[in-house]
Amino acid sequence: MRVLIQLRPSPELVAAVADPGQTATTADVADGLPGVELDTAFIPVAVPRPLPPPGGDPLSLNQPLDFSLAAEDASVLVRGTISDDELAARVTLLPALRPDVVGVFADPVIQSTPTCGGDPPVGTWHDVERLLNVPGLHAQGLDGAGVALAVLDTGINTAHTARQLGRGVTLDAARCWSPAGVAGKPGEFEVNHGTMCAFDALIAAPQATLIDIPLLLSTRPGGSVMDGLLSDAVSAFAHLRTVLAAQPAESRALVVNNSWGSFSPEWDFPVGHPGNYSDNAAHPFNLMVAELDKAGADVLFAAGNCGTECPDGRCAYPDRPLLGANSHPKALSIGGVDVNGARVGYSSQGPGRLTARKPDLCAYTHFSGSRAFGSRSPDSGTSAATPVAAGLVAAVRTRWPATRLSPTQLRALLRRTAEDRSDVGFDYDYGYGIVDPAGIIAALQRRARSAA
Repeated sequence: MRVLIQLRPSPELVAAVADPGQTATTADVADGLPGVELDTAFIPVAVPRPLPPPGGDPLSLNQPLDFSLAAEDASVLVRGTISDDELAARVTLLPALRPDVVGVFADPVIQSTPTCGGDPPVGTWHDVERLLNVPGLHAQGLDGAGVALAVLDTGINTAHTARQLGRGVTLDAARCWSPAGVAGKPGEFEVNHGTMCAFDALIAAPQATLIDIPLLLSTRPGGSVMDGLLSDAVSAFAHLRTVLAAQPAESRALVVNNSWGSFSPEWDFPVGHPGNYSDNAAHPFNLMVAELDKAGADVLFAAGNCGTECPDGRCAYPDRPLLGANSHPKALSIGGVDVNGARVGYSSQGPGRLTARKPDLCAYTHFSGSRAFGSRSPDSGTSAATPVAAGLVAAVRTRWPATRLSPTQLRALLRRTAEDRSDVGFDYDYGYGIVDPAGIIAALQRRARSAA
């Protein structure tokens, strides 16, 4: 089983790992761990320490949190493999044998979330453009200009995206990042799932600047071309931390699209185990999502395609498939509807595992758009709905950076203005409803007037 090992080495080593100008290796941080085959290609990642308010619970994400990367507070992650035959014993022994071992956590397989590719599309991306009130957004100056939009996926092909959109695409190669061993230049990867996500995000925010992070192209024995490991997401979020920190505070804006998730408990520790990912707020990746939110990023995750009517064949959780970061209280979890407003049967329903009220919102999917999978295949799954919503968020951020409207405030605004699809307000099918750009514009105008 692949695992992430959380260590607390000397403050000097922690500082070296946390410093983006230095490169510390796994050998520097963990010179051998009993029973663990360490992955020496993995660059250690600094994990901040969560700082709850006085009297707060350090293991809860449902509260205001600060984070410290100070050398005396932070810890370091490395990754490796433990034999299944020795797993239980090794996980128990490691902290006892090595006082610098803080914990051992699951490093589950993560996969993209397209589905129902054989079903014909419902409408086109121009229908989505109309439903998102793109002309109205642009009339308000909300087109994504100056906003960084990170696509964590299989890589982007900007030439294909530009052809399908009929306009230019901006990508910042200097801020892109790839896992170790991934070949290819930013913006020049094969047309695939990541290109679909980039296209869909640019429907509402055509002037946004793409950051290409081909997370799902990392290689592992037996892996496919569309899955990776959660440890690569840990590294990607650490990179995005530096991207965000380099932005001027007065214009800070970073939207992070994650159209992927974990489908099976096979690669996870059981619920209740301290190393579990699916239900564990203390898993390092779940902490890093909260840290990026606190720093000013808008983080969106696909709700997944395990809806009761039409579940993806990979869905292996018998109930509550919205898990881990896809159910994170500091992220937007996005379900899917077609252009007629009907929930698509594969869109995962709540309750979520980290927080019950998931998904948050629904956005449009299953339309003809990017042609990433051929001219007759739709942009489908909550994989497409999520970047559609991410593009709307990026459009808002054009004039409303995080210092003016925090990620928490923006999430609340999106929920409050959503088009309710039930008689009870929030429900586990649609969340708070379908994104409503006209309602968002009106709410932002009221907010601007009250601040004047």
